[in-house]
Formats: sequence, C-alpha cells, structure tokens
Amino acid sequence: MLKIFPKIESLNQKIMASFDIVNKTDPQKVDNAINVAKKELVNRYDLKAEECEIEFDKKNNLIKLSAKQDMALQSMVDIILGKFSKQQLDVRILDLTKESRPSGKLVLLDLPVKDGIEKETAKKIVQFVKETKLKVQASIMDDQVRITSKSLDELQATMGKIRAHDFELPLQFDNMRS
Repeated sequence: MLKIFPKIESLNQKIMASFDIVNKTDPQKVDNAINVAKKELVNRYDLKAEECEIEFDKKNNLIKLSAKQDMALQSMVDIILGKFSKQQLDVRILDLTKESRPSGKLVLLDLPVKDGIEKETAKKIVQFVKETKLKVQASIMDDQVRITSKSLDELQATMGKIRAHDFELPLQFDNMRS
C-alpha cells in the first residue's frame, strides 16, 4: 500500500501526552476573604480595644496582621482561616510557620500566600512519581512540575496517586495534552 503522508505518521508516534502540576491561588478570592475578615473584626467585641488591622499586599502575596497582643493576633488568624474556607480556598496556601514580632506597642505577623511550587516540594513530587514505578517522566519547570507519558492511562494513574498523597500544598492539574 502506498503511504501518502509518511512524515505525519511518524510525528503522531512521537507525541507524548502530558500535564502540569501547579499551585495557583486566585488573588481575587484571597482579597474577598480578607475584606470579609476585616468586616468581622469591626464587629467583634473582644477585639475592639486591640487595635487590630489586616492588610493584603497583592504585589508580594502577603497578608499583614497587627494587634496589641499575641492572643488577638491568633484570633485574627482563626478568623482568616474561617473566611478562607468559606471562599473555597485551601488554608494550606498560607504559611503559618512565621512567628509574630513585636514592633513598638503592636505585635506584627506576616502571612505569605503560597503561589507556585517551591523547589524542595517539586523535588519531593518528582521523587514520589519515580517511586510509583509508572511509565511516566517528571520534570521541574520553574514553579511547576510536568509529567509526560505515552499512555493517558499512566497519566491518570499518576494523577490519582498524587491526589492521594499529601504534599502540604494544594495541587492542581493543568494543561492536559494528549
């Protein structure tokens, strides 16, 4: 049989399916959650005299909290976590490991909002994918991880295993190509 387009057939065999693992946060939802938290701060009787303040720095993806006492600061963090969950935001996007610091008569706390996958977490994801023994390749690309394979079934199995494992970060699957 005569092949009319032999080059196109060879190209189809080389194309591999892929998807990206990312951590994206919607800044508008974060801003909405912070605005609702600010409204609740005004109405909270136990925080009236504490000079509580919440700011969201969109450029640096940073939530800045200030209050007179550490206890009021913890109450503000609890309020923010509650508002995040009501906005369907995963609370793991906040870095809660930061310690509060005194500044004059106030106590300050900066909560960075995680956006993208850090190098250490990306390395853990790649190592986990390799340990699954599936026929996929994982590569780190800036702040995301790309998974490629010849088989869509292998990619879907990889997605399921990654969803089941906790990487202490909300992960989304993006840019699925087949």
